[in-house]
Amino acid sequence: MNRVATVYSEVLPPRDAPSGCQLVVIEGPDRGRALRLGSDERVVGSAPGCDLVLTDDRVSARHLAVREVDGRYALRDLDSTNGTLYEGSRLGDRAGHDQEGARGGAAMHPSAQLIVPVGSVLKLGRSFLRIQPQARSLDVEPSQARRFGELVGESLVMREVFAVLELAAAGDVSVLLEGETGTGKELAARAIHDHSARRRGPFVAVDCGALPEGVLESELFGHVRGAFTGATQPRAGLFARAHGGTLFLDELDGVPLATQARLLRVLEERAVRPVGADETRAVDVRLVAAAQSHLEQRVADGSFRADLFYRVSVLGLALPPLRARREDIPILVTELLRRRGAAAGEVAGDNLDLLLAHDWPGNVRELRNCLDRAVALSPGTRGFSDLRLSLAPSATAGDPLAVRSDLRFAEAKEVVLHGFERRYLRDLLARTGGNLSAAARESGIDRKHLRALARKHGLVAPAGASFQDPDDPR
Repeated sequence: MNRVATVYSEVLPPRDAPSGCQLVVIEGPDRGRALRLGSDERVVGSAPGCDLVLTDDRVSARHLAVREVDGRYALRDLDSTNGTLYEGSRLGDRAGHDQEGARGGAAMHPSAQLIVPVGSVLKLGRSFLRIQPQARSLDVEPSQARRFGELVGESLVMREVFAVLELAAAGDVSVLLEGETGTGKELAARAIHDHSARRRGPFVAVDCGALPEGVLESELFGHVRGAFTGATQPRAGLFARAHGGTLFLDELDGVPLATQARLLRVLEERAVRPVGADETRAVDVRLVAAAQSHLEQRVADGSFRADLFYRVSVLGLALPPLRARREDIPILVTELLRRRGAAAGEVAGDNLDLLLAHDWPGNVRELRNCLDRAVALSPGTRGFSDLRLSLAPSATAGDPLAVRSDLRFAEAKEVVLHGFERRYLRDLLARTGGNLSAAARESGIDRKHLRALARKHGLVAPAGASFQDPDDPR
């Protein structure tokens, strides 16, 4: 069974055993680095031999030891120069204060180690680290439904997607939708809202990547009169307008770091302060976010806040590209033509063969545009087989950097980037014999990010098997 979703919370527990926790750097020069924790003691410090190496110059060579104890975590400061702070106190001072018992959920281990719960935040030098649940795959039985909202599909992977969306709609957790352009992220977000307890409230959507930073903050949080030049009237932000409903943040990976900090504060405090205002306003909003890129990689390279990532991705869902579910093309054709008021008839023959052979870099949106164009060019058509289908060459065929002027700008740009990434990675891996470490060194790409990109383009096997170019007929 394919795994299409991950969980960073106990709210939606997976069927398999919990995978434990990790220690994540959420602030500091090494933000995004993480260390998986277990019953064996793991050491954090600046020395090369530590399990988690920090470049913070105020962290000692061997600074802190951490290990799991009955679902909680034992902390031991290793006589560091600047100490380890927990809830504002050094571990040694805290140990003396807590000899008779624990405060705030902490308790002393018999060997004078401090035992803390999951979610605890520690300060080492200038760095803040949090004990955070490890991402776990969410296994679900495929849904019996063939649609969820406006999403349709009969393939196994889509019925698994529907099963996860049904779970998400039944709860109120934050959801992160990842996938290429045109895979239906906004349709999935709206379907979650329409099937949730918030369906009577508003559904508000914003494309974060299309707005400059100052405009984005005003859109999200609102502003008061006179907050900036041109603010002649007060404006309620999208959080306020989505009160009691769902706020969909598309292109979350396009939010600048400064706005990420404000966004996190709103989500944590459930209150928003308009730009230029002195007072906050309580908001009750369910967040669904979407991103094209893998946000975990953005966290690792420091361009996306780790704490915000964990806050928005309580449940993460990957929407598959159309080329990974070609068996859904007939049902999609029937549905898309129905929405145009046209009868599809039997979806078969040469036209279907043409659609099945295409790579669909623009995914379902490109298929919709293709059918819309065909209907316009085929007046009086009696069904699918009579349509004049016209397909542009795929980015993977002929010139991979060919510009698709028949698509919207963002979609055409994504097609070019997709073709560039695949050709670059294919040649890089072929030249290095499939050695990811050598490829990472030669390209300057982080090895973990390189593997994710190679998997995205089908250039490495899921389990890490040796490289084989899928375009090579051998």
